[in-house]
Amino acid sequence: MHYTASPELIDTFSVFVAPEIEDDQIDLIRAALVIARTEYPNLDIEAYAARVEQLARRVAALVPDPNPRLALPALNRVLFEGMKLRGNREDYYNPRNSFLNDVLDRGVGIPITLSIVYMEVARRVGFSLSGVGMPGHFLLKYYEDGRERLIDCFNHGDILTRQDCQSRLDEIYSGEMALRPEFLHPISRRQILTRMLNNLKTVYLSTRNFRKALPIADLILVIFPRSAEDAKQRALLRYSMGLNRLAAEDLEEFLRISPDASDAEEIRFSRWSGGMERKLRTAVVTMRWRSGGSCRIWP
Repeated sequence: MHYTASPELIDTFSVFVAPEIEDDQIDLIRAALVIARTEYPNLDIEAYAARVEQLARRVAALVPDPNPRLALPALNRVLFEGMKLRGNREDYYNPRNSFLNDVLDRGVGIPITLSIVYMEVARRVGFSLSGVGMPGHFLLKYYEDGRERLIDCFNHGDILTRQDCQSRLDEIYSGEMALRPEFLHPISRRQILTRMLNNLKTVYLSTRNFRKALPIADLILVIFPRSAEDAKQRALLRYSMGLNRLAAEDLEEFLRISPDASDAEEIRFSRWSGGMERKLRTAVVTMRWRSGGSCRIWP
């Protein structure tokens, strides 16, 4: 597979998300900081990782054990009161909300980046949390006495009920989306990183910044190299930038991975008839991105 991003970026990201790494062993902090190198190529990953370790030491000094009744107040005190982490309501779609170094420096972010800081500090003091990929609003989850507890890091660590989650969905989707059980299922660490990347890609696409969206599409395919949909989306990005040969390669890869896709025959016909460029042009105009064609992100 040919990437457009620099080999150094691809190689560094692969160190943290390679297939041989067990999902629960993925270092979310360092992997997320590699994503930030798409904007800050010389970012000192270890310096920012050390800041997270320092936060964990401050939390550990407040709690003798990772019991949720003790750990949660300590986490909230260090992160929301001490660091003053908060949701960036004023400039929600700013790409900097998706870069972990900026979140640590500025103290503002979106639900998923705030949650990554929170869950990774918690993990370092022995308190295990799971990411929850609810549409429109990323959450964290743990169990206490056999009961589900949901944490909203965008709102200072509020504990939510399922009715609260429905209220969040009503706010985001104007009452048109009902909460389903699967919305609150835990997701893998690779899925967390992919959602983070898709958020950032969608922000760039909303301003037609294809140059910045393209390396993000590359990183998604580093995590899931056999994702047919992501190969096709990268083909559209590449075509939009005039990289027709690479775009055609991505469509070939799409056909190889998903030969029975609904549009596979049309792509094959265009290829055989010498109309690949026409096909690419048509796809750019007609295809909806995974976000549904809008600038809505799922942080």
